[in-house]
Amino acid sequence: MAMATSSSTHLLLSSSLFHSQITKTPLLLPARKIYFRRPEKSLSLSCRSSISASSAVGVNDEPVTSKKSTKTLPFRVGHGFDLHRLEPGYPLIIGGIDIPHDRGCEAHSDGDVLLHCVVDAILGALGLPDIGQIFPDSDPKWKGAASSVFIKEAVRLMDEAGYEIGNLDATLILQRPKVSPHKETIRTNLSKLLGADPSVVNLKAKTHEKVDSLGENRSIAAHTVILLMKK
Repeated sequence: MAMATSSSTHLLLSSSLFHSQITKTPLLLPARKIYFRRPEKSLSLSCRSSISASSAVGVNDEPVTSKKSTKTLPFRVGHGFDLHRLEPGYPLIIGGIDIPHDRGCEAHSDGDVLLHCVVDAILGALGLPDIGQIFPDSDPKWKGAASSVFIKEAVRLMDEAGYEIGNLDATLILQRPKVSPHKETIRTNLSKLLGADPSVVNLKAKTHEKVDSLGENRSIAAHTVILLMKK
């Protein structure tokens, strides 16, 4: 009986649709009951509280905090760069060694471009502020200061964090004077200041092919890459 009723209803709808298309009158379907799904129960206050708390969880389910977390890594890599103008009347000090030249670095401290970039490399590896923030040139205390002071502080911070130097690679960029006669002396002194074996400290020197201020003997620059390893 149900099948007969369904068939007759289908036939009635089909004929009504056909009549609607012929007469161009709208088709009115019989009213049908509409059922609404009962909404699910709202979350309890305690449940909502737990979701709110979990939304503040960061990567690896660690709570997100405003304070930067310090990770203990097996090794850290840092890069340092420095550049100074060369002017007459200043000593040229590289790696703590006084190099004979007709001009030297104009700077607030002694202008040791190599030691400055080594300090920045260590600080960078440790995730600390750069040399200009720790030893600002606005502080008269550092006026004319030997850059070995900055190196000693960087080494102290490195030791305090539990790291030691894995290896260091530095590159000097200057047109004049020739660094090769002084390279070993500079490297030996740098190793001593760092408390590192000379075998893990490397020093290279390049000209700038007479291009821009570096190539015109108006400035000197240095790059340093350092690897720190957990003790």
